[in-house]
Amino acid sequence: MNVLIAGGGTGGHLYPGLAIARALVRLDPRIHPHFVGALRGIEADVLPRTEFAHTLLDLHPLYRPKVWRNWRTVRGALTAWGAMQRVGRAVNPGVVIGTGGYASGAALVWAWAHGVPVVQQIGDSHPGLTARLFCRISSEAYLGFPEATAFLPQGRCVYRDTGNPIEPPPDIRPDRAAARAKWGFPSNARVLLVFGGSQGARAINQAVAGWVQRGLPHSLCVIWATGTGQYDAFKQYDRADVRVVPYLSPIADAYAASDLALVRGGMMGTSELCAWGVPMVIVPLPTAAQDHQTSNARALESAGAAVHLAQRELSPERLDAQLRELLDDPARLVALAHGAAARARPHAAADIAQHIVRLMAAAPAIPPRP
Repeated sequence: MNVLIAGGGTGGHLYPGLAIARALVRLDPRIHPHFVGALRGIEADVLPRTEFAHTLLDLHPLYRPKVWRNWRTVRGALTAWGAMQRVGRAVNPGVVIGTGGYASGAALVWAWAHGVPVVQQIGDSHPGLTARLFCRISSEAYLGFPEATAFLPQGRCVYRDTGNPIEPPPDIRPDRAAARAKWGFPSNARVLLVFGGSQGARAINQAVAGWVQRGLPHSLCVIWATGTGQYDAFKQYDRADVRVVPYLSPIADAYAASDLALVRGGMMGTSELCAWGVPMVIVPLPTAAQDHQTSNARALESAGAAVHLAQRELSPERLDAQLRELLDDPARLVALAHGAAARARPHAAADIAQHIVRLMAAAPAIPPRP
């Protein structure tokens, strides 16, 4: 029982696929996932270190600002078709799972052309072009944000509100005081978690640096992940109440210790924070494709799980005012935490895997392709 998982380019399109693949194998060890991605995406570094077979193709995104580079996109699509024919014959998948991004298109087209069922995992509240296009040929789509349905075509595709497939919190949560002690913080401290993804968020880092220099609110401690590429520029701010690290892996102790988070609007980070019941101040990346991070931030703010702070308004002074307003209002922080927990779908990967297995069982057998 083979499945093909196609997607990548960014972690937001790759890591959901890995979570689904592992959930499928846990559900039925006879299932063998095979990944298809792009040579230039994050998957080229990550997939060789996983347990899964994979094929990397010379795929490129649409170059919107630099349209003259789109010859690479066309060439990659043409060469990928022949490669997909070979992969398809070798894997003979019972289903193809798209997780978004330009790296998924070739495999989804191949599946449609060969009558193989297609499903998608769509993580953001404003789906990307690939997801919207291929919902017209998909049997099911698993939504990280239910708000995404407003942008998706209605027809044959069944949309399921599963949430995003994340690593769930443990059934028995770490003790908050013990988690704070691991960071060297007092047990009665209030803790702010700051992160902007593996590469960091320069605008957030600069605002936090200025804010730390101004002076923190009383009894507040900070866990600040700058991103690996920006750590050297901000590591001098590390001290007893401000722990500066390049990256959080594993991140569970940081989630367990935190009362509030300052983050970008990526689908995976916000989904994990919801699962841990941590309220958020979200500063979306304004240059994200189709401004989907702003859409995510607005959706979570409307759900009572977050506060949306636009990057154009971000400054040390505005950050200080926003954080003090929240920290001085315990009832609002509790309400935001409840709102985050209400949006949580900690077992999304297992739920998605069950839907896929049921779909495969109901689909007619596809003979091996010569």
